[in-house]
Amino acid sequence: MSGMVTVEALTGAALEAALDDVARLRIEVFRDWPYLYDGDHGYERRYLEPFRTSPGAILVGASAGGRLVGAATGAPLEDHAEDFGAAFAGTGIDLSDIFYCAESVLLPAWRGQGIGHRFFDIREAQAREFGRRHVAFCAVQRPADHPARPKGYRPLDDFWRKRGYAPLPGVVAQYAWRDIGEQAETKKPLQFWMRELT
Repeated sequence: MSGMVTVEALTGAALEAALDDVARLRIEVFRDWPYLYDGDHGYERRYLEPFRTSPGAILVGASAGGRLVGAATGAPLEDHAEDFGAAFAGTGIDLSDIFYCAESVLLPAWRGQGIGHRFFDIREAQAREFGRRHVAFCAVQRPADHPARPKGYRPLDDFWRKRGYAPLPGVVAQYAWRDIGEQAETKKPLQFWMRELT
């Protein structure tokens, strides 16, 4: 299947046309552990708006057979300062030096083929083009004994470390969403990881 997938940056009309599919992918992929996200399309369109309007934002799409099977987004961190800027207080790192990699979502059938690396390659290239020194992303932290944790679950830490990322001690954001089976949104801790571009 690897020869049948195209991974490319989407801009302009192509980006606009892909947003509903990105929303669909986010709802589907993030429903699984560890996000357990009970999403809805209206919220997703509002969430994705900055990636449509920010001059530095990028949407990377993975397409197969004319269908979007994966997507990754990124934007200057200051476009998300309201949500995540406070986590960097006291670090001495200027938000204007950071490119933020938001989600990487890929349907299970297409995993393990290097698409995740392409997602990072293209977003890191965008960060360089916009003169950013750092690239960062965040990952939800769940308790090790959480009842929904699948047996044999392996986090992506090794993948991220091989790409040069490391967790930033104490740089944790709080972000709210509704878990599957819950009635209300609750805040979850999101640990930031970062690498310096060379």
